[in-house]
Amino acid sequence: MDTTLRDGEQTSGVSFSAAEKLTIAQLLLEELQVDRIEIASARVSEGEFEGVKGIMTWAETKGYTDKIEVLTFVDKGLSIEWMKKSGAKVQNLLTKGSLNHLTHQLKKTPEQHFSEIAESIALATENGIATNVYLEDWSNGMRNSSEYVYQYLDFISTQPVKRILLPDTLGVLIPSETFEYISEITKRYPNIHFDFHAHNDYDLSVANVMEALKAGVHGLHVTVNGMGERAGNAPLASTIAVINDFMPEIEIGVKETSLYSVSKLVETFTGYRIPANKPIVGDNVFTQTAGIHADGDNKNNLYFNDLLPERFGRKRKYALGKTSGKANIEKNLQELGLQLNQEDLKLVTQRIIELGDKKETVTKEDLPYIISDVLDSHTYQEKITVESYLLSHAKGMRPSTTLCLKIDGQIIEEHAQGDGQFDAFMNALAKIYKTKKMTLPKLIDYAVRIPPGSSSDALCETIITWVNDGKEFKTRGLDSDQTVAAIIATQKMLNVVAV
Repeated sequence: MDTTLRDGEQTSGVSFSAAEKLTIAQLLLEELQVDRIEIASARVSEGEFEGVKGIMTWAETKGYTDKIEVLTFVDKGLSIEWMKKSGAKVQNLLTKGSLNHLTHQLKKTPEQHFSEIAESIALATENGIATNVYLEDWSNGMRNSSEYVYQYLDFISTQPVKRILLPDTLGVLIPSETFEYISEITKRYPNIHFDFHAHNDYDLSVANVMEALKAGVHGLHVTVNGMGERAGNAPLASTIAVINDFMPEIEIGVKETSLYSVSKLVETFTGYRIPANKPIVGDNVFTQTAGIHADGDNKNNLYFNDLLPERFGRKRKYALGKTSGKANIEKNLQELGLQLNQEDLKLVTQRIIELGDKKETVTKEDLPYIISDVLDSHTYQEKITVESYLLSHAKGMRPSTTLCLKIDGQIIEEHAQGDGQFDAFMNALAKIYKTKKMTLPKLIDYAVRIPPGSSSDALCETIITWVNDGKEFKTRGLDSDQTVAAIIATQKMLNVVAV
């Protein structure tokens, strides 16, 4: 059972609109093909009511009404009335699974609580609503008041309930306890269907899920991206992968290939960002960064495991940065349909390492620009270098540049203002050339581009067209900063003319 729309919505700051709830419900049942979904809590708000009503209207046309569940309360029939108006047909009745909660929150005896639960179940049955029962704080109940838990289970086993839901409400269980407690219960009540609802406070939810399955539990509760209160719930994607890879005796119908696309949609709806290193669905989990790993993948897939990205509708990537080796770059070049000789590949590799040291983001789409920049840089000898510069731009003041240029070993410094930072740079450069009685080519075109689909931190290529002695030529500069890229292109121009 996926409870993203109910328990997952308890993630701090997350609230789904009625339309978003319907879209996610449709994806969970039809695209991912989970068995059941828990979509809301009764009596929370008018928006929640409209969301449930919309989902139930759709579900009736698909024959899914018994797959959709709503959390309800022991409240003298108010939840049942809410369910009837919304069209929901399965209630997950919240009851107390520990003596501590019963005594201090409800301030009732077990007998009083059981009597009220029986009344709620009977009223639901009269109105054609099926009942599952949550034992809130069940895990602490087993630790500290197991006599009460068994007293409760003896009572509830006489009631017309479909499933008993065992939540680790506060995420306190360790795997050995999960196995011990659920083994005891499934052996003592062999004819009852039990679900396990794990929380992730100690990052043990998936391990606890595995132990619950080994102990004979019949159902699991999960959420997309592990959403939920505090540290969240057992994550759907990891749970599915673990069962498929390590528990072959258990068959599940969830479609692995749809896990990533649904995960990204929920991320978009909620604004709750998936950590880049989150197993299965994180951006980085199928990305090889170290060059040695890419080399190993070329040699009999030495760094592959059973979590192949294609299983989840994804592709393996090879990151470009300071730890990249030639193998990483070759993998990316193959995808682009490009090929370099070994000497040029070595130069491109070195350039990418330099960019990585500067913490520049390098993508596959940047590679053609880097190749162009690197190969172009080795067509001339550098006689003129921009040693340093200071660019300033403040509100209400003209942009200015202080430039330090080295020409044949001589350092010359000039300061100038301009209509922009690069214009100020060119004015300072013009002063230096005038002092040296040198002719500066004329800039006639200036273009900046970034790889398609890139973001604001992408490398940008500045292409400047110059004219000198009536002849046009172009130089390119590459950097994440547009002005710096233009300065690099200008330095190339100075050396091309000096040759």
